[in-house]
Amino acid sequence: MPRSSPLDGVRFAFGTLTVFPVRVTRWDREAARGGMLCAPLAGLAVGAAAAALGLVLLFLGAGAPLAAVATAAVPAVLTRGLHLDGLADTADGLGSGKPAEDALRIMKQSDIGPFGVIALVLVLLAQVAALAQAYDTSWARGAFAAVVSATLARLALTLAARAGVPAARPEGLGAAVAGVVPVRGALLAAVAVAVPAAAGGALFGAYDLARTALAVVVALAAAEALLRHCTRRFGGVTGDVFGGLAETAATTALVVLSLG
Repeated sequence: MPRSSPLDGVRFAFGTLTVFPVRVTRWDREAARGGMLCAPLAGLAVGAAAAALGLVLLFLGAGAPLAAVATAAVPAVLTRGLHLDGLADTADGLGSGKPAEDALRIMKQSDIGPFGVIALVLVLLAQVAALAQAYDTSWARGAFAAVVSATLARLALTLAARAGVPAARPEGLGAAVAGVVPVRGALLAAVAVAVPAAAGGALFGAYDLARTALAVVVALAAAEALLRHCTRRFGGVTGDVFGGLAETAATTALVVLSLG
């Protein structure tokens, strides 16, 4: 086994959660723990790239709707659609109404069912509409929303990988990261994301500070509600569930940040 390094977690996070050319040198539970704790860093990078493209298009004369579409597309591209695919599969599994074993089998199939299609359409429409509203208010607020939502999406993965949350299957990414993060570490990661996010919102004014804080709370609450429901229905988490959690948190954050 390669020698342990503080960068193992960063490599794990970027190598498994993004398409950035990072080589994962370790795939053990220790590296997975560090990787899930570093997941918000991967989200920050993805969000920054998404915001940058949106701002470039606005600078070149594009309208807010086009910039919003491009901004929403970047996270999908930088994750190879992994989280969107997980959202669709999770929706199909939950929507099937079947017992856990049958629902998990449905989720492993390569095709997308009606519940998955509906979930994808509604989530992407909500993301684009929310981003367009934010960009229309100001370019800076739109970019800020893109960064915060992408970071919160990966923070939801950190929290879902906490100790006590079981894996639904003995194999796959879900099994590799399920329960690896100590509860205290998950809480510290949440604080490490929430405080800078709120501080960033404060730069726009007191209302934005409150709105950003609300976005953090509501996004994580929505992801937690989905996590608990999936754990009850499937007996634990899977890689698809992690994808669904990320998209749920990101969409919820964008909607809250676009209000007012």
